[in-house]
Amino acid sequence: MNVLKVSKLTIALFVLPCLILYVCLVFVPIIVSLYTSTLDWNGIGESKFIGLDNFNKLLFHDAVFWPAVRHTLMFAVFSMLEIPIALFVAILLSRFVKKPNFLVSSYFMPVILSVVIIGQLWKTIYNPASMGGMLNQVLDWVGLHSLSQQWLTDPDIAMYSLYFVALWQYLGYHTLIQFTGIQNIPSDIYEAAKIDGAEGLKADWHITLPMNVPIFKISIVLAFIGSLQSFDMIMVMTGGGPGNATDVIATHMYRMSILSMKYGYGSAIAAILVVVCLVATVVINYGFNRLERKYT
Repeated sequence: MNVLKVSKLTIALFVLPCLILYVCLVFVPIIVSLYTSTLDWNGIGESKFIGLDNFNKLLFHDAVFWPAVRHTLMFAVFSMLEIPIALFVAILLSRFVKKPNFLVSSYFMPVILSVVIIGQLWKTIYNPASMGGMLNQVLDWVGLHSLSQQWLTDPDIAMYSLYFVALWQYLGYHTLIQFTGIQNIPSDIYEAAKIDGAEGLKADWHITLPMNVPIFKISIVLAFIGSLQSFDMIMVMTGGGPGNATDVIATHMYRMSILSMKYGYGSAIAAILVVVCLVATVVINYGFNRLERKYT
């Protein structure tokens, strides 16, 4: 068998353009953001170096930041909680539906839609019954008027209303990922397990779940990091309101950087967000790597 021998220099030359592009688009902006976080700057005029004052104000004197962090982390937790549901749906599709591709594609449809469309759709659904809100109208029709709520204007429930929309939109996305992972498990393993008396839920517990751990990890990382960066849907549906009841880290950063013209302060928020994303990724990878070693 002939093996194509390529020198390391040739490999480096082919990789170098992509590496340079990646560094310019990812690492350089992070470094620039870290630098601007040490400045008192409105993004246009002259800047003044103030060291870590932005971080001191952000962490110890900003009344909006820590509630925004709590909302962001709750968003991430709720997003990760839908992964087991997606895995369960994927198992049902692969086991009990003969031609599941159409259903999987149907579940994926909300992901294809623009976030603006999703936001406007659910704003209409959440409207009061007097404004044509479908959810409250349905509750009234079935005699559950007491459950009607101001879904997006009540500070106590507005954030949970947004969580549900995010779960609805991305359930199909994670179902597709989990379904693909299950489909890649060799059928011979299930056949051998069936001979030994393991099938159905028992086979899924001892075969599907352990062998799908790497795919499960991908969904967890994507859900967690995506939730930390959540911005567009919240801006479309509530703009961070009422008050700051639905503010997350990204919306607070936008408000400080763009609307308040505090670019250095916004960069400090961005730096915190990058650190949280990196730490979360490392922790999740470490945990799942231990699981993979346990089952391999």
